[in-house]
Amino acid sequence: MTTATSVDLKKKAADPITLTDAAVAKVAELIDAEGTDEVLALRVAVKPGGCSGFNYDMFFDTEFAADDVTRDFGTVKVVVDPQSAELLNGSTLDFADGLQGAGFHITNPNATRTCGCGNSFS
Repeated sequence: MTTATSVDLKKKAADPITLTDAAVAKVAELIDAEGTDEVLALRVAVKPGGCSGFNYDMFFDTEFAADDVTRDFGTVKVVVDPQSAELLNGSTLDFADGLQGAGFHITNPNATRTCGCGNSFS
């Protein structure tokens, strides 16, 4: 039986979400299209609501709190608030562009149930 050490817990909490190469490329493209001189970060958040209890929320942000978890993926900065970080812990954000449509998708190992649209979970 393995027990989690404080170092393991800090590492898990420190990386709430990882971006795939495809997601990084698409987010960088969208930030470039914004055409602003401000430093934009992709904020990934979890909000109450939706048919399964929580909704994912993603938007570009220029304001960061001292307790936000921030990670850089190439030229893309990702920001997550501490409460959302707990619910996203170990998640992956991917982008797919195919015949069935294009879009971002979060794979969250903490979700026990998701809805058909893929935007809400519990």
